[in-house]
Amino acid sequence: MTLTLGHFLSLGAMLFALSVVGIFLNRRNLIVLLMAIELMLLAVNTNFIAFSYFLHDLHGQVFVFFILTVAAAESAIGLAILVLIFRNKSSISVDELNTLQG
Repeated sequence: MTLTLGHFLSLGAMLFALSVVGIFLNRRNLIVLLMAIELMLLAVNTNFIAFSYFLHDLHGQVFVFFILTVAAAESAIGLAILVLIFRNKSSISVDELNTLQG
């Protein structure tokens, strides 16, 4: 049995659907929301790599490097903001973060 493009696209679709379910079901914990967003980016990257491999084109793989760079920066900044929120509020619950103060 060989792996076809459909196998990789179905894997990417399942990962994407799992991350969407994670975002909609869990609206209380910011860490789980960040993990669901990262899983969504991973699903998109899986599709880019699959298309790049099966079409024999490197543009998809180069685009994945850019997505990974943005995802790493987003994770670092998001976690830094999360640590600051936890220091000030002693909680990371989304329900308690209803005010924005500068």
